[in-house]
Amino acid sequence: MSTDTTTVVLGDRPLTIDEVVAVARHHAPVTISDAAWERVRESRTVIEGLAEDTVAHYGVSTGFGALATTHIPHEKRTRLQRSLVRSHAAGMGEPVEEEVVRALMLLRVQTLATGRTGVREETLRLYLALLQRGITPVVHEFGSLGCSGDLAPLSHCALVLMGEGDVVVDGTRQPAADALAAADLVPVELHEKEGLALINGTDGMLGMLCLAIHDLRRLLTTADIATAMSVEGLLGTDDVFAADLQALRPQPGQARSAANMRAVLSDSPIRDSHRDPAACTRVQDAYSLRCAPQVHGGARDTVEHAATIAGHELASAIDNPVVTPDGRVESNGNFHGAPVAYVLDFLAIVAADVASMSERRTDRFLDVKRSNGLPPFLADDPGTDSGLMIAQYTAAGMVSEMKRLAAPASVDSIPSSAMQEDHVSMGWAGARKLRRSVDALARVVAVELHTAARGIALRAPLRPAPATAAVIDALATHGRTEPGPDRFAAPDLAAAHLAVVDGSVLAAAQSVTGPLS
Repeated sequence: MSTDTTTVVLGDRPLTIDEVVAVARHHAPVTISDAAWERVRESRTVIEGLAEDTVAHYGVSTGFGALATTHIPHEKRTRLQRSLVRSHAAGMGEPVEEEVVRALMLLRVQTLATGRTGVREETLRLYLALLQRGITPVVHEFGSLGCSGDLAPLSHCALVLMGEGDVVVDGTRQPAADALAAADLVPVELHEKEGLALINGTDGMLGMLCLAIHDLRRLLTTADIATAMSVEGLLGTDDVFAADLQALRPQPGQARSAANMRAVLSDSPIRDSHRDPAACTRVQDAYSLRCAPQVHGGARDTVEHAATIAGHELASAIDNPVVTPDGRVESNGNFHGAPVAYVLDFLAIVAADVASMSERRTDRFLDVKRSNGLPPFLADDPGTDSGLMIAQYTAAGMVSEMKRLAAPASVDSIPSSAMQEDHVSMGWAGARKLRRSVDALARVVAVELHTAARGIALRAPLRPAPATAAVIDALATHGRTEPGPDRFAAPDLAAAHLAVVDGSVLAAAQSVTGPLS
């Protein structure tokens, strides 16, 4: 059931990251332009002409990979395509998330609609119908080396077009044949070149990159909000966030983060309470407070670099071989996932660093020697109560895991296909670990927000900034944030996490500050 009514039209221009998210996560409707259908028909004519050629053409009349020199007679070619998909659908492990599979499907349909792959119209129409009807192939965690693209994940999707494998419809796993029949869809028999066209792409890793970029953009702004609240609750200074100081180092992300922090801290009575130098003898705040714009800003700029790479990929038609605009069919190496793999690894690094700094701010609230007058662990009755002691443990455990996830996948390579495919990108693996890292970042920031909200409450009767008050109110609608005797902590942390991922924290702050960048 679609939750987004804006139709995404494929085939005439590159997709945007937001469109990928809309279709993958929110089931926005999808269609293909008339001009794209015409290009699909034209390129299929080229492939059909080569199918009758006495000269061998890779993927049309030959085997694949290390078997590329093996000529396949005409009568065995449909079996060749069928065998390719069946053998390559060799994934193992748990099924990956529906939104990942839908992103992968969307990107493969977009590439097929460019008219550069030689797929038949009949095959593409069925693929599009799966996306439109919410029939999601079961794709497994392991199987892709990121070159030649995401072979195993895409093969599990191609298998469904043949009426084989399993799918999920409305949350229920069932045989593909049953789901197609229930939707009045007829499986296809793959013809020359179609097997390759369906599986030779970087769509899985690119889809996960798009989802991560979308989520990190919002998370980094939310981290700015959490930082401002921590500065406020720990009696830190916002003077270091001044625009003229930030301009001395003209990093664009840094300037945006500092501006967000200034906006959230604007008109804070807590901040004003210690603005007089005679009343506040501290000269400088700790780095986790003072240097937050530099770290968050570097992360932002890395995300935007990743978005540039994603934009190049979204404008690509990745297959091997490809049908060129002048009608040639040429082998190439565009299926290698290196450009995507590199930025997936970069993002895991910056997510871990932002989380590490967030956890340090949480810890400062709990340490009576560093919290500037707050009770130990923000406990109601220290000793009898433990307060938020173990919430910090939870954040620290996730940060430690994120540091391990930040070890790059793209520096690894393991040869395959009898050394024909002797260097691979491991981009799928990089994308899978990035998803875990993005999820952990949201949770670590949620712990900081929950902690800051309690610390600020303990500053009463001093009042927080209007934006901070709005965020605390939003957190309170999801779960309890007020100080008091110890209570079951996990539900409170889960509620704060939900307020982060559903956008409530960001919306609450912006209701006061206006748009945050």
